[in-house]
Amino acid sequence: MATSAPLLLQDTPTLRIGELARLSGRSVHTIRWYEAQHLMPGAARDAGGRRVFSQAHVQWLGLLSRLRASGMSVRDMQAYARLVRQGKATLADCREMLLQHRLKVQQRADELRDAVALVDHKIALYDKWLARAETGGK
Repeated sequence: MATSAPLLLQDTPTLRIGELARLSGRSVHTIRWYEAQHLMPGAARDAGGRRVFSQAHVQWLGLLSRLRASGMSVRDMQAYARLVRQGKATLADCREMLLQHRLKVQQRADELRDAVALVDHKIALYDKWLARAETGGK
């Protein structure tokens, strides 16, 4: 795996995995799993051979979290990460992939908005029925 992420902000790797976990809100185990699944850009190594991460990794983990929470599959996240690792040559592909995901997310948001409206309507009916019951059905 490459040791840099071309589309991430480049900064000096100074974070150990525990610090990355704390800053990102992910467990060390989760971060290692993301690395094993090729979902994260590679970590640099310090003089002692220990992996070190940067603030860009914190941001990347935040993005992965949002992509997953919004319904992107791990397989699609892997494809996206592969594109990102390839650099500027895949900018259009990265954009297209996120655009397609955004369309799916927007469709789901619309469905949820409709569901909330229906639930609100039913709650209003129950409020009306309860008010009638309290006044003796008048």
